[in-house]
Amino acid sequence: MPNVLFVWRRTPPPLLIGGAEVSQQLLAEEFAAAGWQVTYLGSHEPPWNGETQLPALRRHLAAHNVPYEARHQEIRYTWTGIRCRAVTQNRLHSALATALAEQHPDLMITSQEGAAALAVQARHDTKVAAWLHSVSPTSQNVLHGRPHAAMAVSRFVLSRARALSGTRLMLVYPPFTPPPATAPSGTGVLMINPVPAKGAALLHQVIKLLPRQKFTLVEGWWDTATEFTAYPNVTYLPRIYDMSAVYPDHRLLLVPSVVDDAFPRVIIEAALHQIPSLGTERGGIPEAIGPGGMTFPEHSDAAIWAAAIEAPRSPLLGRRAREHAVAFTRPLLPELAASGVIPP
Repeated sequence: MPNVLFVWRRTPPPLLIGGAEVSQQLLAEEFAAAGWQVTYLGSHEPPWNGETQLPALRRHLAAHNVPYEARHQEIRYTWTGIRCRAVTQNRLHSALATALAEQHPDLMITSQEGAAALAVQARHDTKVAAWLHSVSPTSQNVLHGRPHAAMAVSRFVLSRARALSGTRLMLVYPPFTPPPATAPSGTGVLMINPVPAKGAALLHQVIKLLPRQKFTLVEGWWDTATEFTAYPNVTYLPRIYDMSAVYPDHRLLLVPSVVDDAFPRVIIEAALHQIPSLGTERGGIPEAIGPGGMTFPEHSDAAIWAAAIEAPRSPLLGRRAREHAVAFTRPLLPELAASGVIPP
């Protein structure tokens, strides 16, 4: 049985914080469904603050009736066919050494914080593939570990990647799951992760300009509810792991980022529900929107966004958005085999 090992300093499934977590879990599940033995090694102490997520992880597993084994600040369990293991940050390298020695994986996939050191540790024992989820140093620094392959999530990210000798760069768009073919019926406007980097300042202005328009904001990186709940036309939702029930109640998605987003998953997910996006011309946002929406220069006035939100919208735009998005709901393993990352 072929064996793949996912390793990073973030939490393993199922605690999904952002797009990188979702993409990697979907790929891990695809490996498992194809008959691979899949192990996901991570840490329950997120690298950005070091605060243990063990209580939250236990609660989540218990709520889903998933048995687990917890001892010595480590937790092990199986989630959707994936053998997961979360340890403390200071034990991650020793846990990786044990996994390499005992499992002899055919492939290791790593990314994000501290991934260069993980790649260096494993590259002489197995093939290492890095997944470049953004153009930030957090993501790109893995290239210093000289992984055998580096998979960029968009053409934009690929254009920014600077691989060292021995690393093959390739484009691997994230995986997506197709939703039911139902058209949206709502009139709301949706934004996910309303934090400063994602355009919260512009969002405040747009909300004030459109007092009769209903907005739904969904918690992302952290809770910003206190900044928006005073608006009578805003509904603020806590972080949601499955957005499939939220999308149909809306007619537009806003992506007013002021940073170079790599390839926002929310754009494709919304488009699969026939919801077009309005986004800034930054990073991979135009690449993700394609013909299914509109983009504006980063410093466009809030009145321009408000006018676009109020403009009558043809159902054709939603259908175009879905047609564009459906192309990303494909299996990834054939692409990895064609590029030599895994055996054909």
